[in-house]
Amino acid sequence: MDRDTTRRSTAEFFGTFWLTFGGCGAAVLSAAFPQYGIGFAGVALAFGLTVLSMAYAVGHISGGHFNPAVTLGLWSAGRCANRHVVPYVVAQVAGAIVAAAVLYLIASGKPDWVPGGFASNGYGELSPGKYRLSSCFLIELLATFFFLFIIIGTTSKGAASGFAGIPIGFALVLIHLISIPVTNTSVNPARSTGPALFAGGPYVAQLWLFWLAPILGAVGAGLLAKWLYEPVDAVETIVVEERVV
Repeated sequence: MDRDTTRRSTAEFFGTFWLTFGGCGAAVLSAAFPQYGIGFAGVALAFGLTVLSMAYAVGHISGGHFNPAVTLGLWSAGRCANRHVVPYVVAQVAGAIVAAAVLYLIASGKPDWVPGGFASNGYGELSPGKYRLSSCFLIELLATFFFLFIIIGTTSKGAASGFAGIPIGFALVLIHLISIPVTNTSVNPARSTGPALFAGGPYVAQLWLFWLAPILGAVGAGLLAKWLYEPVDAVETIVVEERVV
């Protein structure tokens, strides 16, 4: 890879690491103890804050995707260069796996700790609320669709410059508040992959849904946005302008 691609991919690695470590860490280390009182709302806020903070920390380097579905959705909208798609996705998945490994090492330091679902996503018996496959597929597809729609809309020409990270972060909070009981909220294939590898076989077997539904939703939003929003030669993704080639 050239230096620019390496820099961008490194930013995506650390951004996705922080999202997985912060969001899943809030679920595994804090929400597991009722006396701390963060609950679903605290976990939802943690995920939103990870995106918000890293959007401003490294968004000017890579565009702040931190999510394979976001990368593919922006690509379908003409907002991510072809040459960045594969390096970004590889870096995102690697960041999520490393974050899950570090979180596992920390959590396992408690003598009576058992991994359980380890903040993984699931449907049917692995859904927090035991929701069936069709419900889980639909909520993941719709949630990711609107997440991308918000990302593209707030970074489009004419939107308030430099503030996109705020509505994007809060959109992720809202998505978690809605969908944690259904799937434990994915909308991010990388975030799903890292914890599932440590949670065990049943969660790994269900990963297909948490790749397929978010990607379909994101690409659908990207194609709609490509028609809806005014086309431009250079576009802003969170806080960075990236020329599409």
